[in-house]
Amino acid sequence: MRIDRIRLFVQTLCFVFLIYGGLSVFSIGSAIPTMACIYAENRGGSCFLYPFQRFLSMPWASLFGSAAIPFLVYLGTFFIWALVFGKTFCGWICPLGFLQDMITKIREWVGIDGSRFAWKTRDRFQWVKYALLVLLILLPMGIGNSLMGLPRFTADLAVPFCQICPGKPIIPLFAGDTSHLIIDFSSATKLILSSLSMLIAGLFLVGGFVKRRYICAFCPMAALLSLFDRIGLVGLKKKGEACTCCGNCFRACPMEIREIAELRDKKHIVTQDCMLCMRCIEVCPENKALTATIIGLPVFSASAEGFLKRQAKTAYAAKAHDDAKVLQDSVTDPESASR
Repeated sequence: MRIDRIRLFVQTLCFVFLIYGGLSVFSIGSAIPTMACIYAENRGGSCFLYPFQRFLSMPWASLFGSAAIPFLVYLGTFFIWALVFGKTFCGWICPLGFLQDMITKIREWVGIDGSRFAWKTRDRFQWVKYALLVLLILLPMGIGNSLMGLPRFTADLAVPFCQICPGKPIIPLFAGDTSHLIIDFSSATKLILSSLSMLIAGLFLVGGFVKRRYICAFCPMAALLSLFDRIGLVGLKKKGEACTCCGNCFRACPMEIREIAELRDKKHIVTQDCMLCMRCIEVCPENKALTATIIGLPVFSASAEGFLKRQAKTAYAAKAHDDAKVLQDSVTDPESASR
């Protein structure tokens, strides 16, 4: 079975569990490094960022006093999840990532051509995810504490990222909850944040019909998980001498990471945008040029034999599709088919 089909199966299972798993009175906790939205009532697990921002909005006397042990346990739980699974959370588990992949499949099904960012454009916006990460840390901290002598921020900024995350209005829809599809006029801060939420949700839905994994390029969770790229148990290795620079890996990559094709002298190539979907390994025609590892042990490697088998199956499927179309044309318009 192809790796992209295995990934789709795992993504579907994870999506169903994270959205509806709470109905079975079972949850994997609220420290998982993925956008399992806190606003989905029957979720089977919750995004790390919501409680993280809540902790940071406490006065420092409380955060480093009575709440210190719960906070450290919470951070430790997240650390273990991130260490063990790393960027596979992005490629295999995240509900928002799954929805973006489904939008891409719909786009392909209806025949809409996608587009790519120019490399310079992609590099120019790399800072956005890190800026969002810094803001979701600093803004809550400014609620319970005075930062550099500034007045304390309004409590409406307690969870700033969750207020603009596209998951807030979109994920609850799968449980029939439309209450977050609103613009909140109760305060100026809520008006701005809820308006941004609607705008970003719109970009999430429309952007998927333009570019694969559009929102992932700006995700602060990806920025946070990138801190574990070097020490995570799941890795992606490259054997530079086996690479022929064919570019298959770059063209297949949902995140359009050019480094994976260009770098030949760097063995560890999990970059800040990599989501460890392993699609690059699947399309690589060179033996062991790319390898996925767990605790340093190879689990899936590129191979010329596997590549040729998949190419043959793809060609056979395309021919069968063309033959079926010819047969259909001959039934509906025999004269046209004979020509």
